[in-house]
Amino acid sequence: MALRLIVSIKALPGKGDQVIAEALVHVASVRAEPGCEQYDYFRNAEDPDSFVLVERWTDEPLWQKHMELMRARPPRQGPPITEGRPTLERYDV
Repeated sequence: MALRLIVSIKALPGKGDQVIAEALVHVASVRAEPGCEQYDYFRNAEDPDSFVLVERWTDEPLWQKHMELMRARPPRQGPPITEGRPTLERYDV
């Protein structure tokens, strides 16, 4: 069963450009991962510091493999640019 994810990300005030610039660095490589059907960022038209990431994966095991790769990446250096952790909503398709 396919898996759809909606990830909400809130940048600190005025940090939206930095958040999206850092996020877009990884888009091409994630889209090339096995099982990735969609991986798109959207910026809120009314709040430039709010984003959603829409993901679709062919199945849970391939998404879990993606998450292992994400956790293996070096942590971001420097002061925080987001308000806490992203919010993740999962939907079966």
